[in-house]
Amino acid sequence: MLSYRHAFHAGNHADVLKHVALVLLLDYLTSKPKPLWYVDTHAGAGVYDLERGFATQLAEHAGGIGRLWDAPPPTPALERYLALVRSLNPDGRLRRYPGSPWLAQQLLRADDRLLLFELHPADHAALAETIRGRRVRVAREDGLRGLRGVLPPEPRRALVLIDPSYEVKTEYRQVCDALRDALRRFRTGAYAVWYPLIEHAEAREFPAALRALGAASWLAAELQVRRPGPGMYGSGLFVINPPYTLPDSLEPTLAALARRLGEDDGAEHRLEWQID
Repeated sequence: MLSYRHAFHAGNHADVLKHVALVLLLDYLTSKPKPLWYVDTHAGAGVYDLERGFATQLAEHAGGIGRLWDAPPPTPALERYLALVRSLNPDGRLRRYPGSPWLAQQLLRADDRLLLFELHPADHAALAETIRGRRVRVAREDGLRGLRGVLPPEPRRALVLIDPSYEVKTEYRQVCDALRDALRRFRTGAYAVWYPLIEHAEAREFPAALRALGAASWLAAELQVRRPGPGMYGSGLFVINPPYTLPDSLEPTLAALARRLGEDDGAEHRLEWQID
């Protein structure tokens, strides 16, 4: 969707969930010596200005990272995530919020690679300007289609983040089709799929469709910040081939986020997994 701009939603509760989990995944994967590829199918602009432009129109970060900024982090996972966001705001004022590519670049090592896909021309230009390096490739193309050309990776180790807008209902099916193909090519890769919690049939059926792909190891984490109703009331992350350490790190963190980011008595979290 060339009309979609993530800057409108930067730093919201969905970003917090997605990025806390991303940091946990990358910290684990980079603890192993073999090189790693990070692939982002919908990379966005890289970094977002919270004080001007699109981010100020909805100011969704106020209900996400803004609620965590001035309080002591209640879990090690949130402490790690907040330290990275604070490094982008060294004067202590929350002015900018990092996208997934920026976080990944901070955590990857010299021998690791970033493969970033972004179709929107303005966001692609911003991404290419922000995320640079000898081992960075920024491509202006459809990331779901682009997976076919990069999997399996040379080192046989990769984390793939799939984070579309889902503004078009067919994107749910397209994600499942792309994942099915990716698993045929590279079954041992780690895949993290973000999805919204909204009152649409396609969204309600999506978690079951992801499980039906048949991965032997998976984890499903959901954070609901209010009672179901109009708009996005939460989001989820489905991880294929997650680290065995992920549930123990996420469970207290999700509980803390439900308390900190909850908007009414419908705030809750869910965490399920099957890890071989």
